[in-house]
Amino acid sequence: MFDELMFLVAGRFTRAEPRRTAREFVLGLLSPVERKNCWQLAEQAGHADPQAMQRLLRTAAWDADAVRDDLRGSWLSGSAMQLAC
Repeated sequence: MFDELMFLVAGRFTRAEPRRTAREFVLGLLSPVERKNCWQLAEQAGHADPQAMQRLLRTAAWDADAVRDDLRGSWLSGSAMQLAC
């Protein structure tokens, strides 16, 4: 399911690096890491420093609103299908 959702929003990231970092960022948020900051998420992803995570949030080219809308639409479609069953 996670990979399907990441595939759904992959086109919202103009380059492979921010797309990969976004995946690692979300996995970090879902992990049992106690503190959810860029340093901790970077360590969880195996990065030596938080630069990639910070760049994703600060300067990477991606459309956060479109990602939200894609995920929301996917969730609503899935919920509607479950209610119909």
